[in-house]
Amino acid sequence: MGAGTILLIIIGVVVFVVIGLYNKLVALRNRVKNGFAQIDVQLQRRHDLIPNLVESVKGYMKHERDTLEAVVQARNAAVSGLKAAAADPSNAEAIKALGEAEATLSGTLGRLFALAENYPDLKASENMLRFQEELASTENKVSFARQAFNDAVLGYNNACETFPSNLVANAFNFRPGEFLEIESKESRAAPAVSF
Repeated sequence: MGAGTILLIIIGVVVFVVIGLYNKLVALRNRVKNGFAQIDVQLQRRHDLIPNLVESVKGYMKHERDTLEAVVQARNAAVSGLKAAAADPSNAEAIKALGEAEATLSGTLGRLFALAENYPDLKASENMLRFQEELASTENKVSFARQAFNDAVLGYNNACETFPSNLVANAFNFRPGEFLEIESKESRAAPAVSF
């Protein structure tokens, strides 16, 4: 075996390793996209429920127009954020913006449901109870889908950041993804306790 043959074998092995790492990164990125597709379905369902919810409470909450408008605006911002993130689920900025828009929507929905407590007829309404149940069910499905998505992002990010796959990731412009966080800032804050 000559030096030229050994060099060709080494080059061949390096090429196969690079191809294998590249294919692994593509597969992991596709898992991120698939994970996001599951979130997309659930968030779209959530967004579709909100106009019907607003319509059903409008008659009861005539004096709460600002709150209803805030819910509609937050929903529209979340829909826009979802479209941007769905276009490229590996785009960290789009995922971060979606998380912020969804957190805002969750906050405005929370305010709407808190105000609904002041309207006994609305609180007892069959439509309101059904929407609350459907939204709660959808929120659970979003949580499970978000967990699967974040697991896929973790695997993808690990491959983008660990040696030697990080060399291939950098060479072929694979960028780490962003975890989807939907929690509102209010839910993270420690509750005030006074005696």
